[in-house]
Amino acid sequence: MKYLSSLALCSLALCFYGCTKKSELAHTEGFAQGTTYHITFDLKNKDEQKIIEQEITAEFNRLDKEISNYRDDSTIEKFNAQLNTEPQEITEEIVNLIEIARHVSKASNGCYDLTIKPLFDLWGFKKDTFHLPNDEELQQARALVGMNKLETLDKNHIRKTLSNLRVDLSSIGQGYSVGRIANILESHHIENYLVEIGGELKTRGKKTDGSAWRIALEKPLPNERKLEKIVSFNSGAPFSLMASGTYRHYFDNNGKRYSHILDARTGKSVDHHTVSVTVVHPDPTVADAWSTALLCLGSEEGTKISNENNISALYIDQNGEALVEKNTAPLDALKDISFEAVNK
Repeated sequence: MKYLSSLALCSLALCFYGCTKKSELAHTEGFAQGTTYHITFDLKNKDEQKIIEQEITAEFNRLDKEISNYRDDSTIEKFNAQLNTEPQEITEEIVNLIEIARHVSKASNGCYDLTIKPLFDLWGFKKDTFHLPNDEELQQARALVGMNKLETLDKNHIRKTLSNLRVDLSSIGQGYSVGRIANILESHHIENYLVEIGGELKTRGKKTDGSAWRIALEKPLPNERKLEKIVSFNSGAPFSLMASGTYRHYFDNNGKRYSHILDARTGKSVDHHTVSVTVVHPDPTVADAWSTALLCLGSEEGTKISNENNISALYIDQNGEALVEKNTAPLDALKDISFEAVNK
């Protein structure tokens, strides 16, 4: 489970907002990685669909055994179970994910961190049982957190400097999975597709009638299911969209709301007013990590860092009853994608 959960997309029908009856697209869907997936693509040879579906299932199974933190026999959990500081052999795939996350962690001044699980557990979000930690508990948990306690030695070896350090790839792994499934489609020379896993997605090309893929984003408020934006991928260039929000997983205690978004630098629930961040980027792995990091930072600190790192992002802050949007400079300059307000 992502510690900074994705902003939910609306139902599948709304995901393909404005689709016409002329569009004849192949479609496959199912359940994987603790969520649902929906894949739509322009397939010239319908006889290939079964083969593609088998390859997709096989890849989900492979990824599950490689990067899933909920199964003890996965590669990453076997690494976590080794309570020592000796160099350990690991796959190049996981090393690459760690290094992407390390870059984003440094850029976010440590707000984003793959080793944050002890803090998440301390607050009770894992079992949905709220616990407000005191300063001593926070200090003890923070001592178990830090990307600087994880060393990359080469493309196949990493080392903990703290024996009980744990690495959780859930904040980057789903975006990576989106990219892997898209690669399967492209290996079959499919140039027009939409791959969506748990609300995180990548598109390329256009629908069969020549119209753009259009995605509906919901209003980032709890207990509501209303549309906020329609995102159109106008040029057909490959782009990923990843969105993270604070408004679905939180605790209310003594009149104060505590989001499940935790700042690894302090160990505390974030107290800014940003309720969602949407990132668009050609690489779904990068987009996934950045959407998590920027939600942790909030719009005030995050906008500056987004601009410095050329990240196209839309922030939505909640000020009382009002929702206030803020675009980063790279998003304003992006011509391939448009965000349209839904008529209230």
